[in-house]
Formats: sequence, structure tokens, C-alpha cells
Amino acid sequence: MKTIETIATVTKDGKITAQLPLDIPEGEHQVVIVIDEKPLVEKVESKENKLPFKFSAYSVGLVSESLTFRREDLYAND
Repeated sequence: MKTIETIATVTKDGKITAQLPLDIPEGEHQVVIVIDEKPLVEKVESKENKLPFKFSAYSVGLVSESLTFRREDLYAND
């Protein structure tokens, strides 16, 4: 038995098409299909409608303004 997670296309007439790995031999196979009730397109749209996070600066007062934290300064070859 092998578990495969893939994206399948379901047509109006109830047929399903899915891409399987090439190591599955051709022929009839017994399969178990679990369908998420929301189509993938709806999930993508809902993610696109979300506003991005906004992070505000929070001053902790521990860093001196004279420090730069440039890459050259942090990884200097002494």
C-alpha cells in the first residue's frame, strides 16, 4: 500500500484526473479518495484577500546608536 498526496481535477460529469508518480504500474488499482469540500481555487482566493501583517517598531533601549551591525563588522576577519 502506498500513500500519495496530489492535486486532482474533478469535472462537471464527476470524473477525476490526477497526476501519479511514475513508479505506479499501469492498470486498475483499488484507491481511497478523500476530498476536501472546498475547491483549491477558493482556498487560494481567501489567502489573497487577507491583509499582510503590519509590525511596528518597538524600542527596547538596549542598543547604542553608534553600533551599525553591518555584515562586514559582524564577520570581520581579524
